[in-house]
Amino acid sequence: MLKAIIFDVDGTLADTEKAHLQAFNSAFSALNLRWRWSEAMYTELLAITGGRERLLHYWRLYETADFERHNPEIITTRLNLIHAKKTQFYTRRIKSEGIPLRPGIRELIETAHQQGIKLAIATTTTPQNVQALLETTLGPDWQTFFPIIEDASTASRKKPDPLVYRQALERLGEQPEQCIAIEDSENGLKAAVAAGLRVVVTPTAFTSHQVFEGAFRCYDSLHPASELLNTWKANCKSITSNPITKRNTPCPLQNAVRSPSI
Repeated sequence: MLKAIIFDVDGTLADTEKAHLQAFNSAFSALNLRWRWSEAMYTELLAITGGRERLLHYWRLYETADFERHNPEIITTRLNLIHAKKTQFYTRRIKSEGIPLRPGIRELIETAHQQGIKLAIATTTTPQNVQALLETTLGPDWQTFFPIIEDASTASRKKPDPLVYRQALERLGEQPEQCIAIEDSENGLKAAVAAGLRVVVTPTAFTSHQVFEGAFRCYDSLHPASELLNTWKANCKSITSNPITKRNTPCPLQNAVRSPSI
């Protein structure tokens, strides 16, 4: 029986990565940094989860001479400053312009909630980013749908470490074989699988080149959500005592299961 669905946020609930990229570049300009990330660069950097970790990776790898001039305390302070400024730009953009949920997401959330399926969030983004997105897309009562949220403020280790998913499962009070995770990235997939979850992957343009080995299903979108939800529930009913990881099958994007045509 399907008891819960755990959602990633960025790229999964909404296609937010371009807005994050613009916010990073706005922060660089505001702080008089000469850094500028192209879409190709940002796609590469998305292999690193977490905004601060992404900044640190870039600074160390691509601005090595500047990085080596500073002691660890200055590096930490500067990273925190850049990331805080980036978050300001991102949340301001979300609140003023908005970013829509991906196709099928609202229907999936509402249908699952109506059917008594628990919903939770497991993400490496900040709580400010989660709130900005969900308030503008689901309204002020968005926590009615998502009473359980694990994010960058609660999980000390980022994906592909499974910690954030294990914390979500503990708060849900459910076994992983009775839950599904929804992700858009390879690191997210690895984290959820390591926590014992079956994973539905729905990539974006920023993650479509990644390898989704071990995914339960891959879709280009989650529309029509009600139909897909019925399929997942039927699969949950057929689960035996065998370890769930044995039921996963390779799911590279080029062989992805496509959502039925509208």
